[in-house]
Amino acid sequence: MDVDLRKLRYFVAVAEHLHFGRAAAALHIAQPVLSRQIRALEHELKSQLFDRTKRATALTRAGEQLLVDARPLLAGADALQRRVQRAARGPDHFTVGFMPGLIVTPATRVLAARHPDLTVDVLRTGWDDQTEVVLDGRVDVSYVRLPVDQQGLQIRPLLSEPRVAALPLDHPLAAKDGISISDLAHEHLLQNPDAVPEWRDIAVELRNGTGEPPRPIRTVEEKLEHVAAGHGLVVLPLSTATFYTRPDVTWVPIDDIGPNRVCLAWDDARTDPLIHEFVEIATAQAEQLSAPA
Repeated sequence: MDVDLRKLRYFVAVAEHLHFGRAAAALHIAQPVLSRQIRALEHELKSQLFDRTKRATALTRAGEQLLVDARPLLAGADALQRRVQRAARGPDHFTVGFMPGLIVTPATRVLAARHPDLTVDVLRTGWDDQTEVVLDGRVDVSYVRLPVDQQGLQIRPLLSEPRVAALPLDHPLAAKDGISISDLAHEHLLQNPDAVPEWRDIAVELRNGTGEPPRPIRTVEEKLEHVAAGHGLVVLPLSTATFYTRPDVTWVPIDDIGPNRVCLAWDDARTDPLIHEFVEIATAQAEQLSAPA
């Protein structure tokens, strides 16, 4: 029997969350699709992997064993993919990932000027794939916004910036000069709660179990469409909020939570001198921007 790596990834997601809804949200697929894939995997392996009740999901003994074996298998497959993709790009290509609201052109231009035969590309990332593109080889180095899983990565801090709540214009808090995170306790968040742990810790809908897991929304543009329609709010770094200005959405500073931290991330197994050269270029530019006038 050939093991389907995609089904294994789905299984690991459910095993880690022990909740089909949250796992489906993390995978950006519909929950019924995920359930069908898990049932198909159980049929192929001729083993029940989860005990499911209305209250809880738990691994069976077979599921526990599969989880132990699946993680190194998936890691090996990911490593193979990274090596192949890097080889396909060749040594004369260098790709930089960046999150919305961040401008990377000054650093990429310096690198390109120093190496005229080098093709320097950029790739826009999102909250859910900003480290994945580093680990799967799509980019050589990436501007990421914390928090991220730093396993397998080298991280270099660059800068920090305030976080704001994006709200529809008619929201009761829209006219405020500043708010606290507790003001948002009764609001619905239109993004992964792990991206805003301060909200997650005080959210009424999570504490009471009355909220549904957020529907996967990949882009800032789509999030802001939902904000404008009154479906909820998002918490954004200031640069992202100002970059995506629109007339039917406003933003208000959140005064009592920490800033968003921007870092450079790259695969800690790589020793490419170009990566370290770019990191030094970007770091120097960030220091110049933050230096007192």
